[in-house]
Amino acid sequence: MGKFAKLKSKLAAQVEEEEKIEREFEKKITETGYEARFKDDEDDEDLETTSEEDSDNEEEHGGKNGEAKADEKKRAESWTNRERVLILCSRGTDVRTRHLANDLKSLMPHSKGDSKFDRQKTLTVLNEIAEMKNCTKVMYFESRKKKDTYMWLSNVKNGPSMKFLVHNVHTMMELKLSGNCLKASRPILSFNGAFDEKPEFALIKQALVQTLGTPQHHPRSQPFYDHVFMFSLTPDKRIWFRNFQVVDESLQLQEIGPRFVLELIRIFDGSFEGAVLYDNPDYVSPNQKRAELRKMKKSEHLTRVINRKAYNEKTKFLNEAVEQTYEDPIGEVFDTENLPKLEGKAAKIVQKIDKKRKKKVKAGKMNAKKARIDASRE
Repeated sequence: MGKFAKLKSKLAAQVEEEEKIEREFEKKITETGYEARFKDDEDDEDLETTSEEDSDNEEEHGGKNGEAKADEKKRAESWTNRERVLILCSRGTDVRTRHLANDLKSLMPHSKGDSKFDRQKTLTVLNEIAEMKNCTKVMYFESRKKKDTYMWLSNVKNGPSMKFLVHNVHTMMELKLSGNCLKASRPILSFNGAFDEKPEFALIKQALVQTLGTPQHHPRSQPFYDHVFMFSLTPDKRIWFRNFQVVDESLQLQEIGPRFVLELIRIFDGSFEGAVLYDNPDYVSPNQKRAELRKMKKSEHLTRVINRKAYNEKTKFLNEAVEQTYEDPIGEVFDTENLPKLEGKAAKIVQKIDKKRKKKVKAGKMNAKKARIDASRE
């Protein structure tokens, strides 16, 4: 136990000596005022060590980083088309339109999304949202009564804006087709020749090219062309959209999806406002179509009610005619029930006729019995 006590006393003496040396050193620093300089020297040493490490890392990876930075600079200089598209839906949209918007976002690397837009606000608020998102185009899906879907295409700066009614929506998850493409590849835009025949559809063509076409050298895009956006204008002035994959160099196509049909309603001068440049005269609103169908159903019901009333009146008339009794127009000539009784020779002749008739009946019955007996014996 004595040895351990000696060791403890030695250790305690060493600790006290170290504490005294630290205290004296702190006093000297405070007296001379070199504390800030001492800290600066330590920071300089740290910077020198980090700079040496960075120089070593640059020597190792300097070639790769330099090449990557040079490529990024070249791409940024060649990226002249800075179009960005804002894609959003209105509040209360159905599932199919939301999936359609997500499919278009995945196919357009230059697109941006936003939360659902409140329908109580005016549509001009979308211009402010697009400016906040640094977007030049807007694709807005507006749904009404959870039945009808409208699509707006707008140029935020100076217009114009177009309103379409969307028909026959089929998403990529719904179709499950065999086609496939890279996520951020650039599409080939194919238009029907009918777009150039009328000025309103030529304007729509330019709007579709600027919104759906991926800009060249976009940072998120890939420099490949492996799918085609096909726009075909039908004789009933509807635009069919389909997406195909370019399989091989033989230009074989396989459909990817989505599919939808656009029916033009109006073209406005400004972005979600302004004068009406074009109004489709053949457009019929879905509400009017549903009202006409209801009228047709009402007319069918009325015809059924009228036919039922006519049938009931006819049956009632026939029953009354059957139940009604009519007088005999011939009179009592053929009334055999109330004939007077015969007397004299006439009565005798009638008796003879009745006897002969009875004999014939009896003879017939006897012959029938004999035939039965003979048949049973055989």
